[in-house]
Amino acid sequence: MILPIYLYGADVLRNENAEADLNDREGLTKLISDMKETLKVADGCGLAAPQVGVNLRVVIVDGSDLTETYDYLKDFRRTMINPVVLEESEDTCEYSEGCLSVPGIYAEVRRPSRIKVEYYNENFEKVVEEFDRFGCRMVQHELSHLDGGLFVDEISPIRRKMIARKLQAITKGAVQTRYKSKR
Repeated sequence: MILPIYLYGADVLRNENAEADLNDREGLTKLISDMKETLKVADGCGLAAPQVGVNLRVVIVDGSDLTETYDYLKDFRRTMINPVVLEESEDTCEYSEGCLSVPGIYAEVRRPSRIKVEYYNENFEKVVEEFDRFGCRMVQHELSHLDGGLFVDEISPIRRKMIARKLQAITKGAVQTRYKSKR
């Protein structure tokens, strides 16, 4: 089922997110399936459960549509249940980020260049994996949602001031999306 994506200003994006109950395999499998379908229709590369109104620690990332720019993402698809960052590099890099919950806004965001994450995959197997390059960026962006964060929280104050009107317009519902959305 295609779910609505909550937009900037919605409380669900800022709420605390609980660990998913790994014993609720049926419920989690349905949520993950719905999130994948929603992501595909929205033409994004990642989605966190809070973005579809569910305050659980679940994210999906899919870099397969970005292979023209990042050929190494050809098979980069991850489902992460209850992810925990174990390590992050001191060195950082900057990439332009956008978000389905913040439509039409893009900004350079500095984040660690590499991270190591422990999570459960969609088969409920524990995985420890290291990420770098743009795959790392996608994972970090989605993990931020699990802590109530958005990429616009990470940009410089001057840049944030420059986009303040656009953010306010999203909050007021004065924005069009090509996907089902909700405030």
